[in-house]
Amino acid sequence: MFTGIIESLGIIKEIKKEKDNLNITVSSFITHELKIDQSVAHNGICLTVVSINQDMYTVTAIKETIDKTNLSDWKLNDPINLERAMKLGDRLDGHIVQGHVDQIGICKNITESNGSWYYTFEYDANLNNITIEKGSITVNGVSLTVVNSMKNEFSVAIIPYTYEHTNFKNISIGTKINLEFDVVGKYISKLHYLRI
Repeated sequence: MFTGIIESLGIIKEIKKEKDNLNITVSSFITHELKIDQSVAHNGICLTVVSINQDMYTVTAIKETIDKTNLSDWKLNDPINLERAMKLGDRLDGHIVQGHVDQIGICKNITESNGSWYYTFEYDANLNNITIEKGSITVNGVSLTVVNSMKNEFSVAIIPYTYEHTNFKNISIGTKINLEFDVVGKYISKLHYLRI
């Protein structure tokens, strides 16, 4: 379980294919605090630490994860949003995030507005995921509030701190991003779908 509050940016140092899996090695200043078998969200994808070597650690992604996320677009030296699993008793500064990506979205527009940025993302509405204005959404692991909600797209506002401390500054029009929709909204959407 995560909160969508990014702890640090990691840098991809190696991507190795092993059968259908990908072993991804990341350099990060939080590596010395990690343990093997620990869960870490990478751009919103919950992956398990399988090895640690000095300031680098490796996680493994299976085919199911690769197929449902933007992992296949990752390249060497890409910055990745990192968050360790939350501790019981800590403040929940973002919202409840599972680290299970629902689908990929695509950046359709970026507008700068007096020091902040508005990003608009499009997604496949046929998968029955929904957003609501002032509701929560996770984009590349970042907990955000929906500013504008439409049938198959939504917008979020990014403050300077988030822009500087996440990989939002590397997102451009056409970039694929990982989306995890609000877990409460997913249950409501599923109930509505089953009644039809």
